[in-house]
Amino acid sequence: MNLPVLNVSTYRFVPLDDLPALRERLHADALARGLKGTVLLAEEGINLFLAGPTDALRGWLDSLRADARIAGLEAKESFSADVPFKRLKVKVKREIIRMNMPAIRPVAGRAPAVAPATLARWLEQGHDDTGRPVVMLDTRNGFEVDAGAFEGAIDWRLHKFSDFPAALAAHREALAGHTVVSYCTGGIRCEKAAIVMQQLGLPHSCQLEGGILKYFEATGGRAPGWQGRCFVFDERVALDTGLAP
Repeated sequence: MNLPVLNVSTYRFVPLDDLPALRERLHADALARGLKGTVLLAEEGINLFLAGPTDALRGWLDSLRADARIAGLEAKESFSADVPFKRLKVKVKREIIRMNMPAIRPVAGRAPAVAPATLARWLEQGHDDTGRPVVMLDTRNGFEVDAGAFEGAIDWRLHKFSDFPAALAAHREALAGHTVVSYCTGGIRCEKAAIVMQQLGLPHSCQLEGGILKYFEATGGRAPGWQGRCFVFDERVALDTGLAP
């Protein structure tokens, strides 16, 4: 069955310096196209979750990509019968994902990332390509983990993402000697988390490129090592490995 509503999520860490004007332009364009959801803007980049008619939403993304700073932005797509958002919000924030650590700046350089297909192979063979054991580290809030997670993943029952740095510092020694893969829903939290891991002296740490949703997409819904569903912050509540509500 072809579902009529396209849902997209994406982000990019990139310096943005014209936030009020950019906010007005993106809001007006999304409103005119009948889109709903949330767009967050900050000096460190853009983070968005939007839904609407397929052609309208893809047209809005094409317009967004016309900005050279955001050219080539990839979006994770899924479909639903209804729009899972009640309204459109475009906001300027201090951070597009709050960590309260100003020194963590992904725009200055990313931590290493592992592609979904590579991670799937690691999990199926039980180790990375050097033979080192792989540990999955969930950077999401505890209630998100309850909907589904990678089998055996570390879950520190975080109440909010800004709790992650302190939790990592407290458990750092237990992660030594492993390949530690941080993961989250769409990649934005695990990207910041991976930088913190590198800075705390975990050289074999990395992030799951594109997060859980990209893992589902790239593995064709097979999602080796995954159990349950993926919680999402909209009225769909959670998605299965085929990205269906």
